[in-house]
Amino acid sequence: MKKGITTLGISLLLAAAAQAQSAYPPMKAAAQIKQEEPPKNWFNLDNEQDGVKGMSVERAYAELLKGKKGRTVIVAVIDSGVDIEHEDLQGHIWTNEDEIPGNGIDDDKNGYIDDVHGWNFIGGKDGKNVYHDTYELTRLYAAYNKRFKEVDPATLSGKDKEDYDHYLEIKKAYEQAYAEAKQRYQQFMSIYEPFADACKKLKERLKVEELTPEVLNELEEDELQEEKATYLYLTQMRGLSEADLEEYKSYFEGLMKYGYNPDFNPRTIVGDNPEDINDRFYGNADVEGPDATHGTHVAGIIAAVRGNGIGMDGVADNVLIMPVRVVPDGDERDKDVALGIRYAVDNGAHLINMSFGKAYSPHKEWVDEAIRYAESKGVLLVHAAGNDGKNTDVEPNFPTKFFGNERNNDQQAQAWLEVGASSWANDPKEFVASFSNYGDKTVDVFAPGVAIYSTVPNNQYEDLQGTSMASPATAGVAALIMSYYPELTARQVKDIIMQSVVKYEGMEVNKPGSRNDMISFDELCISDGIVNAYKAVQLAEEMTQGKGKKKKNKKKRKNKKRK
Repeated sequence: MKKGITTLGISLLLAAAAQAQSAYPPMKAAAQIKQEEPPKNWFNLDNEQDGVKGMSVERAYAELLKGKKGRTVIVAVIDSGVDIEHEDLQGHIWTNEDEIPGNGIDDDKNGYIDDVHGWNFIGGKDGKNVYHDTYELTRLYAAYNKRFKEVDPATLSGKDKEDYDHYLEIKKAYEQAYAEAKQRYQQFMSIYEPFADACKKLKERLKVEELTPEVLNELEEDELQEEKATYLYLTQMRGLSEADLEEYKSYFEGLMKYGYNPDFNPRTIVGDNPEDINDRFYGNADVEGPDATHGTHVAGIIAAVRGNGIGMDGVADNVLIMPVRVVPDGDERDKDVALGIRYAVDNGAHLINMSFGKAYSPHKEWVDEAIRYAESKGVLLVHAAGNDGKNTDVEPNFPTKFFGNERNNDQQAQAWLEVGASSWANDPKEFVASFSNYGDKTVDVFAPGVAIYSTVPNNQYEDLQGTSMASPATAGVAALIMSYYPELTARQVKDIIMQSVVKYEGMEVNKPGSRNDMISFDELCISDGIVNAYKAVQLAEEMTQGKGKKKKNKKKRKNKKRK
């Protein structure tokens, strides 16, 4: 799935189309209903001083960190790729000093040739890259269907019978998902085709490449009125643009051609055995890939250069981004996620941001082992809760902090933060991102994730939204704490962030995934609050100065690449 497109946004886009062929979307797809546009840097602002529910980052720098110096923190961004040449990330990209660029030799002997700025686990040795991939549900269906399609279930017993029963569950889920995707595609095309036809006719008549309300006024009073009405309804009343419609057309075509196509297999590009976790040394050094929009946006939230007068300011100042590419347009694979985590840890990351997720994890044990490995090396992992507007206490979004198949509090990662998305709005009905997943046992905190302005490829900047943005906002605060208070462990930093949230327990807010339902905020996450850098720095200062100070973990991390 295109990671920037929320499931709820798609539903809103199609709601009217399900009623009649001439119907149009009720609001801009994937948008949070809002009273007004927020400041571009709202996620860094303070509610008391600025009137928006940001993370008080600027206030923390101005009042608590002024004149202080911190260490450099390495943040691995496991994602779709990062534009490492972006103007607002210069000086904030990690470099493997033990590798000589472009010589075709594995100078540091880590198994990855020319990994100067990170690694791409979904590329081939010939430089080609995986762009699209299927969903995990599709891959499971394809594998099981090949195994059981012609088998008489009466002949099966033991493990084979268990697998067959699971196959029937997967088959049912896949067929339902495919049918729904096909229906939604057809509904969308009932919107898109009249709009595209109207645009074509209007541009031909007016001899222009771009339509505007002013240009349309040049039409005669009774000329192309239906086409004009179609165009204006979608663009002016519903806030859509031609680019929006083209993006969603690409999304829906991708569902059918790639996501739910059991015959599509791009893994031949990579050339590894995706079912063998010991087949580790594959991929290439292209950390940008064919579409680095999502990963570059994530990187900017964490690390865009502060105070340089261009673009925007990231949350953390003393930080280097290590790009690790594992996320295609589709579902990431467990093997790539597990090896991506291990690569980041082995190459010195203090912190890992993971703005991705999926509903199935057939090799969860590989990812669990990688998470345990990261924790053993003192690394904090920050993960986006997901954009389906669902309760992850009931429906998991993988990877999760829980090891194995049981949600046992004694068997979970302790240096892990699961992050939902909030908005800037003071209105309780608009406070929580309508698309955000939630769960008072599975989601730790909420953080800004609506209309987040950040870096995208080719020195550009865009507003994007999702828990994918809330996660790096939280990771940025964690990196800030790690930089100025290096004596704190990953677990302590996680505890500080959770204990220093601005609490909204008991406050009735909009329930994600619903239109009008309300829910108490304390039912949405464990901490009952929104991440706050100012309060986190205050608490970190208290802990390191002796107030409430916990016993230090004196075990030092052994890693030749940590500086």
